[in-house]
Amino acid sequence: MKLTLIRHTSVDVPKGICYGSSDVPLAPTFRNEMEQIRKKLGMGTFDATFSSPLSRCTILASAIISEENIRIDHRLTELNFGNWEMLQWESFYESDEGKIWYSDYVNNRCPNGESFADLLGRTDLFLADLQKTNFKRVLVVTHAGVIRAMMCLLEHKTPEEAFQTPLEYGQIVNFNFEK
Repeated sequence: MKLTLIRHTSVDVPKGICYGSSDVPLAPTFRNEMEQIRKKLGMGTFDATFSSPLSRCTILASAIISEENIRIDHRLTELNFGNWEMLQWESFYESDEGKIWYSDYVNNRCPNGESFADLLGRTDLFLADLQKTNFKRVLVVTHAGVIRAMMCLLEHKTPEEAFQTPLEYGQIVNFNFEK
């Protein structure tokens, strides 16, 4: 199965804000970014299209294919940063909780949020359900965290390797998912 993942387009959030699972608006550049994505995707068809429920993904997915064909899946949501949602990264980086999380973000949860291991688990469950289908080509509109989780699960990258991989807004990443 060929999985085509798209990271949502730019958001209208000031730089340095932790917005994870918060539903934030898209940047005014959305139309241009969306047209570039459509050109890169070409005229290919997909057996199924899945999207994170957050509007920055559903709006992009709806611009690519008809809305009634999009399957919303909560497992494709970005990491939940809990109490840190919509705060400046700097505001908690040096805190005791921040130091604990940054020392092992894979296993340590954000206060009232998730760890990367939690996100890996959600993503793995999504892939397990995909394995049960006969799809040959699947489109997924999601977030950088989920794409990095796919890198770990499908390409056997370590979390550190996945997080060192740059992922731009609107970037398309393809995976071969063998059953």
